[in-house]
Amino acid sequence: MNPVIVLVRPQLGENIGKAARAMLNFGLTEMRLVTPRDGWPNPSAGPAASGADIVLEQAQVFASVAEAVGDCAQVYATTVRKRGVTKPVVTPEEAAREVRAAPGRSAILFGPERSGLATDDVALARKILTVPINPEFGSLNLAQAVILVAYEWSKGQGLASPPTTHLEPPAPQEELEGMMAQLEGMLADTGYYYPLDRVPTIRRTLRTLLTKPSWSSQEVRTVRGVLSALAGRKQHRS
Repeated sequence: MNPVIVLVRPQLGENIGKAARAMLNFGLTEMRLVTPRDGWPNPSAGPAASGADIVLEQAQVFASVAEAVGDCAQVYATTVRKRGVTKPVVTPEEAAREVRAAPGRSAILFGPERSGLATDDVALARKILTVPINPEFGSLNLAQAVILVAYEWSKGQGLASPPTTHLEPPAPQEELEGMMAQLEGMLADTGYYYPLDRVPTIRRTLRTLLTKPSWSSQEVRTVRGVLSALAGRKQHRS
């Protein structure tokens, strides 16, 4: 079963919406709210969810953490601080593997934006879930924390990757040589190559510049069309 995302005493509707968006990005849809500060439903959540309406519409509200996780056999508390509670500590990747393998429902707790989970909240969990993070700055906002956990969960779910863009094959070298010869001829006509003792260096620089990307035949034709148009315009003016 997919894990349940439990937001404990969330403060801003916008953050609830952003958390819902992060959940749906990675296939999670069940959100539970424990005494949201501004009540529920919250009109600020919808716009921030950016289309993740199904998560908000199905969100359930509970009066306590114990009630919110009452049907869950595995409960993880996300925190980066030591709360004086001795619990096993796992990473999001380890937690995702455990959730997939364990029977019954699993819940992941996320605390209020300013203070995080309280000690009593953490005490209800079976394990602490934390991420390797800069010890000098361990501040994640609510949506960031949710998306880290949801992403690790999604890895084993076979979600479709974004469609790839078809890339044309690189142009043959002779096409590149033709384009560079055309460009060098036009530049020579304009007196670009000056001083003369720098000509070899300038040409090498241009050649390096033009051969760095993997030009496709279409791109070569486009650039040569531009050069031809410039040459024709110059001849027309003269």
